[in-house]
Amino acid sequence: MPELPTGLRRVKLPRLPELSEPEVVRHFTALADRTFGVDTGFYPLGSCTMKHNPRTNERVVNLPGFRDLHPLQEEDGAQGALELMWRLQEILAEVAGLDAVSLQPAAGSQGELTGLMLMRAYFADRGESERDTIFVADTAHGTNPASVTMAGYSLQKVGTDARGNLDVESLREQVNERTAGLMLTNPSTLGLFDESIEEVAAIFHDAGALLYYDGANLNAVCGISRPGDMGFDIVHYNLHKTFSQPHGGGGPGGGPVAVREMLEPFLPVPVVAREGERFGFDFDRPKTIGKVRGYYGPFGVFVRSYAFIRTYGPRLKEMSEAAVLNANYLLSRLRESYDLPFDRLCMHEFVLSARNLKREHGVSALDVAKRLMDYGFHPPTIYFPLIVPEALMIEPTESEPKERLDAFADAMLAIAREAAENKEVVKNAPQHRPVRRLDEVKAAKRAILKYAFDEHPDLSGEPGAAEAIEAQKGA
Repeated sequence: MPELPTGLRRVKLPRLPELSEPEVVRHFTALADRTFGVDTGFYPLGSCTMKHNPRTNERVVNLPGFRDLHPLQEEDGAQGALELMWRLQEILAEVAGLDAVSLQPAAGSQGELTGLMLMRAYFADRGESERDTIFVADTAHGTNPASVTMAGYSLQKVGTDARGNLDVESLREQVNERTAGLMLTNPSTLGLFDESIEEVAAIFHDAGALLYYDGANLNAVCGISRPGDMGFDIVHYNLHKTFSQPHGGGGPGGGPVAVREMLEPFLPVPVVAREGERFGFDFDRPKTIGKVRGYYGPFGVFVRSYAFIRTYGPRLKEMSEAAVLNANYLLSRLRESYDLPFDRLCMHEFVLSARNLKREHGVSALDVAKRLMDYGFHPPTIYFPLIVPEALMIEPTESEPKERLDAFADAMLAIAREAAENKEVVKNAPQHRPVRRLDEVKAAKRAILKYAFDEHPDLSGEPGAAEAIEAQKGA
């Protein structure tokens, strides 16, 4: 190899820590011990579906025939993998109540964009390119408006009525010949099933528009109700959520898309197809939107999801039934101590509000979340959905036993009492974590991202700064 140009060569040795192997191992073990996840405790992060990841799935995905298969392996040498992908497509189509599936999108957000691209291709093929508006609920995940914009559509927000449903009357007034579709999560991020969904579907379909289903909350309805039967034409799945992947921190994920028959010609290529007993890739799709990802999708995610689904078999709805039961049990225990914005039975998750604590005692949702850490629980999602002030969005999933749910409820109730009796202990939480409360805005803007030896930025006066620096030194 040619030598580096003189101007790019080091003039002095890098300042690297000289440590023995035991010290390095201890360092990373200590960091691991501080890390919280679904394997260390309850993780009720609303709308994220942080469920247990069965170890059986990891054994299956590490079978050499799956693990060592090259993405460019010829079809004859990859029949087992292709069959698994085809069967997963068929299962997902049945779960959604739709006709065809593409496994290609690598995340829910990419599934959203893919679905909207399919919508655009469909209308262009029909000569209806004037349809330029997508309706999005005011409770939607943030990826929805982002995907609408990336797909080249105009965004139209629709509000929520007093029952927590879409504002149907507003839709009647606004949906017209320029409407391309609706993006909706059902149940919504409020954890509520839309009671008017058939009426909503009729409004859009009567105008010639389509319905897109954000599958982020599919864990509530698997085997119980199907988006296709509700009237949705396009569905994306979060395989890493509903069908159990270790996820967070950017991956891994999977966001397959299911469609009605009239949209199938536009699916990304290749589609996994079956001809007799042979499986292969079908590239012969003249109307396709093309590839949306390199290769054919996140294969390891497919294997884990397929194993997870086959474990349940025809009893898949037990997963959703348990998730809904767990959520309603927690809701029943907490509803008297926190505000309940919409007084209804929930689905797989629910939204409380700490506005009563803030109004009466000056304790915010953020304070409650920080104090939960002292009780050994990961905080729920807070301040989302945006229409609920001081929101606490709680999703227990089906993974947790009653004992764990009771412990979490007891902690939440204790915090509500502390807010009234000793609010400073809540407002100064966490008290017993490796790092106490930081200024989160400055922590994001002035993050310490490298090994700094004794050279630390001047953070004097920052809440928790001294503890953070000492923790870094000690590590």
